[in-house]
Amino acid sequence: MIGEVTLDQLRVLTAVAEAGSFSAAAKRLRRVQSAVSQAIANLERQLDVAVFDRSTRVPTLTEPGKAILAAARRVAGEVDALRGLAAGIGRGLEPSVSLCVDALFPLAVLVALCREFAAAFPTVALRVDTETMSAVSARVLAGAATLGVAAPIAVAPGLERRPLAPIRMIAVVAAEHPLAQVEGPIDSARLGEHVQVVLSERGATGVPDQAVLSPRTWRVADLHTKQALLRAGLGWGNLPAAMAEDDLAAGRLVAIRPAAWAEDEHTLHLSAIHRADTILGPAHRWIVERLTTLCAGPSEPRAEAAGKRSGEVRAEAAGKRSNKARAEAAGKRSNKARAEAAGKSSRVSTDARRRGPSRGGRARSGKSEA
Repeated sequence: MIGEVTLDQLRVLTAVAEAGSFSAAAKRLRRVQSAVSQAIANLERQLDVAVFDRSTRVPTLTEPGKAILAAARRVAGEVDALRGLAAGIGRGLEPSVSLCVDALFPLAVLVALCREFAAAFPTVALRVDTETMSAVSARVLAGAATLGVAAPIAVAPGLERRPLAPIRMIAVVAAEHPLAQVEGPIDSARLGEHVQVVLSERGATGVPDQAVLSPRTWRVADLHTKQALLRAGLGWGNLPAAMAEDDLAAGRLVAIRPAAWAEDEHTLHLSAIHRADTILGPAHRWIVERLTTLCAGPSEPRAEAAGKRSGEVRAEAAGKRSNKARAEAAGKRSNKARAEAAGKSSRVSTDARRRGPSRGGRARSGKSEA
């Protein structure tokens, strides 16, 4: 039967394993060596397992001892986290934070925020959800999320908001799509000849579809699905610049210019939102401040470079088509020339056969017969 194991015994076990010997662990713990040895002996007796092999000059962990050491470290870590949580709560720190962001929010910024949050608040649990348009406000109003990040058109009444940096949207198509070959602004009539992939609300209510120019629309509720359909050449549509930049740079997508849209018409100014009656604790306030700072440095230069790359892709494609046309034309001329040359050669041979042997040939033939 396993006896009562104390946290002190587990910490002594960890110290011995890390220090390499009982004496070194005693120095680290500022105890006499006999106290360390006694703590390990009591632990082995209570667990009924030999944790250390003492047959060697320096005690080494047994195989069961290695497993027990790993468990001891987990237990000690959980206890430390518990103490940190209790201390934080005593200072007014929230035990958990919930955040809901719009699907348009840059993923790189979200990851950077979470990385910094883990370092700043190691004891605070974090929940992150992603929703579309009005669904973000709905979660915040319902209390399912304390903080949200949403576009102004989707911010419901009763919510406080703090503007963040703008999110620039870019109209794109796959490199092989017919619209990718069009230089300059494209009129709505031409755009209407092709499917437009639109990000829509999941439910019947909510924010109406935005920036729809084509009567032929495919609607999706997930931004990554939209990106995949655009990559596949199944239509054209808007994507956040940060989301599209890698595809643009690689030539998988090409930026296009709908003539009906101004240069900055589809720049979304997302905001951090929360209920007006919510008092934000230290961790929540930290998130709002960091969101403001992190969003202030969007990767627009990369998006602009990617846009230039789109023009290069079109130029390369046009060049390839031109080269192919020239090669085909040259091939046809070459084939025609060979055919004409072969025809001339055939006619010369036929004429020669019709004329018969030359006079010189007949003379030589006569002499030979004589």
